Amino acid sequence: MDIGVIGASGYAGGELLRILASHPDFIPVAISAHSHAGDLITQVHPQLRTYAEIRFSEYSADLFADCELIFLALPHGQSAKAVREILALQPTMKFVDLGADYRLEDAAAWDKYYGGDHAGHWVYGLPEIHGVKAQVQSSALIANPGCYATAIALAAAPLATFAALDDVVVVAASGTSGAGRSAKNHLLASAIMGSMSSYKFAGAHQHTPEIEQLLSKISTSDVRVSFTPLLAPMTRGILATITVKLTDFISTDELRSHFATYFKGAEFVTVLAEGQMPQTSAVFASNSAHIQVGVDAHTKRAVVSIAIDNLGKGAAGQAIQNANLICGYPENSGLSAQGIGI
Repeated sequence: MDIGVIGASGYAGGELLRILASHPDFIPVAISAHSHAGDLITQVHPQLRTYAEIRFSEYSADLFADCELIFLALPHGQSAKAVREILALQPTMKFVDLGADYRLEDAAAWDKYYGGDHAGHWVYGLPEIHGVKAQVQSSALIANPGCYATAIALAAAPLATFAALDDVVVVAASGTSGAGRSAKNHLLASAIMGSMSSYKFAGAHQHTPEIEQLLSKISTSDVRVSFTPLLAPMTRGILATITVKLTDFISTDELRSHFATYFKGAEFVTVLAEGQMPQTSAVFASNSAHIQVGVDAHTKRAVVSIAIDNLGKGAAGQAIQNANLICGYPENSGLSAQGIGI
């Protein structure tokens, strides 16, 4: 299948190209990057030797009109224009958007967290959440979840059986690649190494509404998420801890068994054995999520820890997982559940 990647010079775009280089069915025939148009792909992504001598193209709708599927890896607010232009030429085009343009159903939430015109809402592609895989398989337009949202939703969704989810507290740390490729003073090596800091806290982070939107659909209550993101001195990875007040008190063993049942058959989600804790290094460069659970008997709260690669399961890996599903290929085509480790 001939596919295209729009916005391939960023970190997520580069990870898409890396995975696609060994995908058995997807063949990238159109690769654009506005700010790097004309540059060799290996000038920006020197690790991608498969693409040696290939240059980024300047975006135009005509360039992508003959593709069968397109990945959008553009900054938030920029996907909708390209989608409109390409659909005018090829109405049956399949899209997976790694940006936020089509994630939110509520136009007011879009305006609050992103600003500008609300593009609309596509199927929210987190296949391990019960009922979502079938929606993805029957759609051609997929909104790929945000990286934090992926980790938090996977950790919180199974808790709806034992908790109301009206008070979800999250602390999560991400590597610097989550902030994108553009130069920022606070992401300089001299500023980030040996230091951690919080940012966009007290309800300000843009992934909050999409987390609440998804969890509200599977909960009996009005979901509220208190989310504190942290910037960690590493290039990629997310480690999140979620706590929820239990309405039905259960033991840690019962909770672990419940999570194992919830994710049974989900190749990319591993509920770890007792005594093992999620590590970002264990999921590095994979499409995996590692989860550990516990019950704090003192506060009657469930505690869930999860690790993902923000560029893998949190972005490019999940996008390809969704593309596999909408195109009828095996869900794991081109993807690995094995991390690189140390």
